[in-house]
Amino acid sequence: MKYIITLAIMAILQTAAAQNSSFYALSATTIDGYNYSFEQLKGKKVMIVNTASKCGYTKQYADLEKLYKKYAAKGFVIIGFPANDFLYQEPGTNAEIKQFCTSNFEVTFPMMSKITVKGKKMHQVYKWLTEKSENNFMDSSVKWNFQKYLIDEKGRLVNVLDSGTKPFDDKITSWLEN
Repeated sequence: MKYIITLAIMAILQTAAAQNSSFYALSATTIDGYNYSFEQLKGKKVMIVNTASKCGYTKQYADLEKLYKKYAAKGFVIIGFPANDFLYQEPGTNAEIKQFCTSNFEVTFPMMSKITVKGKKMHQVYKWLTEKSENNFMDSSVKWNFQKYLIDEKGRLVNVLDSGTKPFDDKITSWLEN
């Protein structure tokens, strides 16, 4: 009897853990202050990128926008998360960041409000992205601005790409084409 109760408790805990680790259970606040439920991303391929306006990689915004426009009709979404975690390269307010992105790079992909992508104040989305116990794929750490996380159409983390990986790199385009 003890054995059956123990198994039942383990099954309940595993089910709860699986529910807690669902990509689609996540949400964030948009740069305009609205809730953005990740449930709307079901069936889509998603790239999550931590961005910064004063970084050597900031020019990637242009190619990220081109990539988004090229593949959006095929169910691809890029989500930008401005973060000021690396050498204070994203010092602006949400309004300033939005103005910068739209006026300099005509960004139309979803941009979230500024968050923290490392440390004790890490946003829940980045906790999911960086902890194997949450994403069931791998542990990682955000090493710099414009690191890219690829999530497949079933809500599974499938790859983590460093900041130097350009948006039209074959690792990304071949994934999008398949």
